[in-house]
Amino acid sequence: MLYIVSDHRGYGLKEKIKEFLNNAKIDFKDVGAFKYDKDDDLPVLASTVASLVSKNNKKDKGIVICGSGVGGSIICNKFKKVRAALCLTVNVAKESREHHDSNILCLAADLTDSSIAWMIIKKWLTTSKSTKTRYQRRLKMLDKIEKENFK
Repeated sequence: MLYIVSDHRGYGLKEKIKEFLNNAKIDFKDVGAFKYDKDDDLPVLASTVASLVSKNNKKDKGIVICGSGVGGSIICNKFKKVRAALCLTVNVAKESREHHDSNILCLAADLTDSSIAWMIIKKWLTTSKSTKTRYQRRLKMLDKIEKENFK
């Protein structure tokens, strides 16, 4: 399942992305915010997606949209088994999947036009992690770091 969430700054972009996903017939679940609320709290909203992806079967992914993308990235990376990546370009999205096996895409609504966001999402969703030895070795290193720091 693909989960999508935004705070108030990302709400408009999220609604446009939902249209793109529907038109592309990509299954997703919107887990908030369900209306514009200038006083909502990103930690609560982003934690919803991070928690779902953290407990996943390795097939679940998430998209978190806030103003800069930084807050969503920081929050999501506090969860085990989450590799959230702030992607401002298509190439960064591709490499975040190939090299780091990212499972949450963070987008910056204040910096990313909806058409660019859609290109980033398409590339992120259609890219698999690399089978190259060096990236597999580095993913094992990331797993070890996670084990040591999430006790």
